[in-house]
Amino acid sequence: MFAQFRGVTVLPMLTNDVLSFFRSWTRAPLQVGAIAPSGAVLAEVIASEITAGCGPVMELGPGTGVFTRAILARGVRECDLTLVECNTDFVPLLQARFPESRVLSMDAARLSPLELRDSEKVAAVISGLPLLAMSPRKVFSILAAAFGCLRSGGALYQFTYGLTCPVRRPYLDRLGLKARRVGRVIRNVPPATVYRISRRSPSRHVSAA
Repeated sequence: MFAQFRGVTVLPMLTNDVLSFFRSWTRAPLQVGAIAPSGAVLAEVIASEITAGCGPVMELGPGTGVFTRAILARGVRECDLTLVECNTDFVPLLQARFPESRVLSMDAARLSPLELRDSEKVAAVISGLPLLAMSPRKVFSILAAAFGCLRSGGALYQFTYGLTCPVRRPYLDRLGLKARRVGRVIRNVPPATVYRISRRSPSRHVSAA
């Protein structure tokens, strides 16, 4: 028997998502970073500090939309979402599932505030990008671009399968950032940790990579 949620058959959709993720992973393993979407518990943890009135939210590497659904469940309006996805397999799927959001088919490292709706900076960034599979220079570029789109006081939420923060301390220092662990999710395959990355106070000048 298939599980039902508000009249929607859930299991086949999840199965299709796993197959879609696996196919994309076989074509570009470093870009996708996992053979299956993240679990629901991890999605809840990474979105746990998002609130309904926080304002616009941006998601990097939404894939099939697991984290996106968790953000919406926190009360964020779909029209306040900007989804940044460079994998062309996932872009039409995201556009179909979240038609009121803005889906940008682009590299997160090339982001600028001009890409945002009405150039309005966002209150939070949720990242599903596989930073551990990227070069330090690429990670630096993504962080610099993301914080260029973040309001003062905003934060980026990043998960990792590693044992420590996926952004090296020297790069946090150069960007004037700090990282705090939000939670560890054992019930994920593999287990994952969520970090909150935010600006230090007072903010420091961002140096070139």
